[in-house]
Amino acid sequence: MSRLRQPPLVTGISPNEGIPWTKVIIRGENLGTGPTDLIGLTICGHNCLLTAEWMSASKIVCRVGQAKNDKGDIIVTTKSGGRGTSTVSFKLLKPEKIGILDQSAVWVDEMNYYDMRTDRNKGIPPLSLRPANPLGIDIEKSKFPQKDLEMLFPGMSADFTSENFSAAWYLIENHSTTSFEQLKMAVTNLKRQANKKSEGSLAYVKGGLSTFFEAQDALSAIHQKLEADGTEKVEGSMTQKLENVLNRASNTADTLFQEVLGRKDKADSTRNALNVLQRFKFLFNLPLNIERNIQKGDYDVVINDYEKAKSLFGKTEVQVFKKYYAEVETRIETLRELLLDKLLETPSTLHDQKRYIRYLSDLHAPGDPAWQCIGAQHRWILQLMHSCKEGYIQDLKGTPGLHSPMLDLDSDTRPLVLGHLSQTASLKRGSSFQSGRDDTWRYKTPHRVAFVEKLTKLVLSQLPNFWKLWISYVNGSLFSETAEKSGQIERSKNVRQRQNDFKKMIQEVMQCLVKLIRGALLPLSIPECGVRQYGGWEVKSELSGQWLAHVIQTIRLTYESLTALEIPNDMLQTIQDLILDLRVRCVMVTLQHTAEEIKRLAEKEDWIVDNEGLTSLPCQFEQCIIHSLQSLKGVVECKPGEASVFQQPKTQEEVCQLSINIMQIFIYCLEQLSTKPDADVDTTHLSVDVSSPDLFGSIHEDFSLTSVSMASLKELDQRLFENYIELKADPIVGSLEPGIYAGYFDWKDCLPPTGVRNYLKEALVNIIAVHAEVFTISKELVPRVLSKVVEAVSEELSRLMQCVSSFSKNGALQARLEICALRDTVAVHLTPESKSSFKQALEALPQLSSGADKKLLEELLNKFKSSMHLQLTCFQAASSTMMKT
Repeated sequence: MSRLRQPPLVTGISPNEGIPWTKVIIRGENLGTGPTDLIGLTICGHNCLLTAEWMSASKIVCRVGQAKNDKGDIIVTTKSGGRGTSTVSFKLLKPEKIGILDQSAVWVDEMNYYDMRTDRNKGIPPLSLRPANPLGIDIEKSKFPQKDLEMLFPGMSADFTSENFSAAWYLIENHSTTSFEQLKMAVTNLKRQANKKSEGSLAYVKGGLSTFFEAQDALSAIHQKLEADGTEKVEGSMTQKLENVLNRASNTADTLFQEVLGRKDKADSTRNALNVLQRFKFLFNLPLNIERNIQKGDYDVVINDYEKAKSLFGKTEVQVFKKYYAEVETRIETLRELLLDKLLETPSTLHDQKRYIRYLSDLHAPGDPAWQCIGAQHRWILQLMHSCKEGYIQDLKGTPGLHSPMLDLDSDTRPLVLGHLSQTASLKRGSSFQSGRDDTWRYKTPHRVAFVEKLTKLVLSQLPNFWKLWISYVNGSLFSETAEKSGQIERSKNVRQRQNDFKKMIQEVMQCLVKLIRGALLPLSIPECGVRQYGGWEVKSELSGQWLAHVIQTIRLTYESLTALEIPNDMLQTIQDLILDLRVRCVMVTLQHTAEEIKRLAEKEDWIVDNEGLTSLPCQFEQCIIHSLQSLKGVVECKPGEASVFQQPKTQEEVCQLSINIMQIFIYCLEQLSTKPDADVDTTHLSVDVSSPDLFGSIHEDFSLTSVSMASLKELDQRLFENYIELKADPIVGSLEPGIYAGYFDWKDCLPPTGVRNYLKEALVNIIAVHAEVFTISKELVPRVLSKVVEAVSEELSRLMQCVSSFSKNGALQARLEICALRDTVAVHLTPESKSSFKQALEALPQLSSGADKKLLEELLNKFKSSMHLQLTCFQAASSTMMKT
């Protein structure tokens, strides 16, 4: 019969090398039509048909057996195709010696199984070994590192034949990805196997049931026979004799073996005692082990041993066990006291506090150690705050200067606002301004400022851990799982009861912080009963506005840090109130200091006029005001949650009054400088408190700051202007009359006019000099000044003309020439008053009757304007609309 299929052909094997009993997958063509068609399989000459598993016509799975050849072909033989060939080969490796607990990725020959429990080799066949899969489900090996498993389960094993077998290790190693349904099936398989084992004795009885029935029948027959004879109760009967014989035999045996049996009982007792010592050596050695571990600080080991001993011997009735367990409890109580002392010891880290609290909860310490720790930490924080204040006060009393090495701050703790001021560019005309403040103040931190920085830093270093400790106490993370389950209900009651107590603790810390800062910076804001506890700063001078601004910034950062801890805002409200009071005080002090600086500006006036005609005084005043506003910018701005500095009407009124006082002081300086020589300037009488509302008289409350300041400035301007006009106009006016009548001039008897006389030219030159002086300072002031000078001159000229009793023809023409020449020259600066004066002066003269006189007048005027054209250029109007002839 011819074959219907081609011979098998092996084209691949995976893996292509390995030790004996390695599982391989064979792939190829025509590998059979089914399991029954596969009749032969050899690898390296070894028959592997017994372990072969036919999967398909192209796939076979088997295990490599013990072969003699190191390398060989894979030959498959089938009924349908006959003996096949192979295009690949398999390399057989020598097996390594692998222990029963060693990890191996290949099949291990277990012919010589090593049993660790009996410490000897057992030659057992592979088929009688332990089951490879006790759970009866597919094994899915995990990739969890073996070393990590050994660290996770110290002293344990995943081998279920070992005494230290760990079910968790076995499940992680073999079933880490198994579904829950598969695990439920595994539980069912284990129960089925257990039931089979428990039924073993019953099966044994069932197998010998006939024998038991035969014995029962024989005993029943003997009993019935004895009852039928009635001899079992008769003296001397067979059963009585048999009983006596048995008793004598027993007594004789006891006599013969009494000594031997006594020694045996003693040996058994000794053996039992040794067994008890060996079996329960954990308890007997536990007191000493606890002491040693406490000395080494291995509290976890102590707690684990104690829990184990408590579960084993906590309710024992054996006296020797009770005695040793009492010793254990004594040492555990000593450990509780030690841990409680360490817990309440300050300072300590949050990590150590949590660790000790867990230890005490695991040891079932009485009371509430966590709450005791919170209370101790609260008292410690308060003590640190008061100690900080006392230390700075003592340093202040013992050090005459402000600077102390212990108070040096890092460069980044200097007030930012001061650095901003130092970097402010000089203004348009402010380069000549130099502050009278000593620059060395930047590097000298006042004790009270350093105290506030140290105090806030202390609170921010202690309070976060204190708050986290409370949060851990509330959510139960301080306690272990065992302690948490046992004390969860009781602790929840304690938390509800102690929430108010902890809130009071936080409020007490916040109030202490605020009162200590108030005692240092705002001593008048604390009651007299608290001055001794929170005050005591014997300082005469008050902090400057710049230092107060720095303190405000420090406290703001502290508030932001505390808010980040999610502390409720109602507990931090006292800090917001403190910030508001400090901001108000900073504004007041800064304005007062600005007023003091402006008061001294008059002493710094150097009277050097710049290109724009100004001295340094206005620039100095401007810089003082700008520096003051810049320093207050961050103070006045409202951070989140802060109220406005000016929300209180009283604060608004005081700030308004201080601002008015600043302007009044500057106005007074201007007035003093304008009315007195340099040596006569006196500002000593301005050393009174500039914050006093009555310093410059009562100001109506309805007046705004702008209206009051503008009114004062306008009043000063008017006084200065009038004084200047009087100073410049009086000499010109006074020179008119002597100049008119110089050389015994007479209006009734004078020569025909030949031109404008010298007195008028001199007056014009003097007016030009005033024009030049004013124009040098400010050309905008020229019309205002010259118009008043012209008014004074025209008024005097009109008066002089009206006083003349009569004019000759030549005198009238001369007077008209001079009046017209003056009027036309200053026409740009004429006002209604000066025009009226010139009109009155001309009306006092006789009218020109002839055309020749008018022509002569015009010629003489043109001659005058032509000859003094250069001098009269300053009177030319900028616009033709302002020219009037």
